[in-house]
Amino acid sequence: MNTPEAVVGVGADLLADAVEAQAVPVTRVDWRPPMEGTESDLAAVAADPRRPEANARALSAMLEVTATLVDVVPAAEALGLEPGQFLHAGPPIEWARASGPLRGALMGGAALEGLVEDPDEAVALFESGTSVSLEPCHHRSTVGPMAGVVTPSMWLWVLEDPASGRRTYCSLNEGLGKVLRYGAYGPEVLTRLRWMGDVLGPLLQRSVRDTVASSGPVDVTGILTQMLQMGDEAHNRNRAGTLMLLRDLSPAMVTSGYDAADVAQALRFVGGNDHFFLNLAMPACKLALDAARGIEGSTMVVAMARNGTDFGIQVAGTGDEWFTGPAQLADGLFLGDYGPDDANPDIGDSAITETAGIGGFAMATAPAIVRFVGGSVPDALATTRRMHEITLGENPRWSVPVLEFQGTPTGIDVTKVCRTGILPQINTGMAGAVAGVGQVGAGLVTPPAEIFPQALAALAQAVPGRSL
Repeated sequence: MNTPEAVVGVGADLLADAVEAQAVPVTRVDWRPPMEGTESDLAAVAADPRRPEANARALSAMLEVTATLVDVVPAAEALGLEPGQFLHAGPPIEWARASGPLRGALMGGAALEGLVEDPDEAVALFESGTSVSLEPCHHRSTVGPMAGVVTPSMWLWVLEDPASGRRTYCSLNEGLGKVLRYGAYGPEVLTRLRWMGDVLGPLLQRSVRDTVASSGPVDVTGILTQMLQMGDEAHNRNRAGTLMLLRDLSPAMVTSGYDAADVAQALRFVGGNDHFFLNLAMPACKLALDAARGIEGSTMVVAMARNGTDFGIQVAGTGDEWFTGPAQLADGLFLGDYGPDDANPDIGDSAITETAGIGGFAMATAPAIVRFVGGSVPDALATTRRMHEITLGENPRWSVPVLEFQGTPTGIDVTKVCRTGILPQINTGMAGAVAGVGQVGAGLVTPPAEIFPQALAALAQAVPGRSL
């Protein structure tokens, strides 16, 4: 009787344990059936002759981008925003379906722009819809954390890929707690935003322009590379990145000619806001992912975003179409006396970091993050390893020291998500469900599972020669 060279078993570990007890090498695979109802679409997309080359192109295009900081300008100048035009995080949504934190941020934004005197008066303004409009940040090459509201007078970071000249944008980070992006709009919130518009924005503009003139643009991609090796994961932990940015800009801030008290206040504000660099990491990731848009046959996800009501993804091979499902509640840690009943479902464009392979995908670089979002250090290591199962490759620039400098898992593949049932892991802050509350906690969340079969079905429909 011939001894078999290999045995494949499915189900319980009993057979594998018995074989292993006989000193025979055993390879255990965490296999599971594909998502229900996706078999036909998976077969169609797998047979698409364009897919291998399209995915290789998409991943390569993304990895070739270098994001550099070249300017800071008001949104009216950078994006052509006019009074009454508001950008927001996530896929498209109307006021009637807007979540509490998004409504709070829009109300505060209306007061900031002088459209109303009191934020509460803005409810009628948005309900009428006659002189205001809402549009996703992503539709204007922009990303916004949490509610993501951008108004014409807000100052934006301007990032550029020197090879292509493409640009992306993001607002300045206010800090944590009661801030506009978490839906708070009290007097202290508006006072801070006005100071950011009157002092911080112009000072950063002068400093960035002087830095570019004297030593060239700030290499944001390079800072991301360094901070991942210094304990940050670039979504909910940005301490090293913020301090490196301050290192690059502070000499020009000091010599800008601005009032010394204003410079000192700005330095204190940035240095005391560990999340300040997040608003540079996000547009850097978007700049890279936008390079992969419009590649027919590619199954790579190029955006994940939430508006507090819906969670949406966009895919390289399906143009600008959004595939949406209900935003999920995060599981994590709460501030003070807040609890799960106080939290709004997931919100923000900041999942662009996970889409690019950092944030929740790079938790192994920042084990200390578990003290902020929950979980354990072994969980953080396991998460990064698990994300490799649903991605197209690794990013050699962004490596994980504790995993022998393995590149971060990069390029979420719709087909792999549907085939394995493994959902992308996201680190997130939690906003209060009621407009005006602000931040109530931070935690871990995944997208709604149904959006990936939606995207897969659209990809299958587009396979050349497929009979419907």
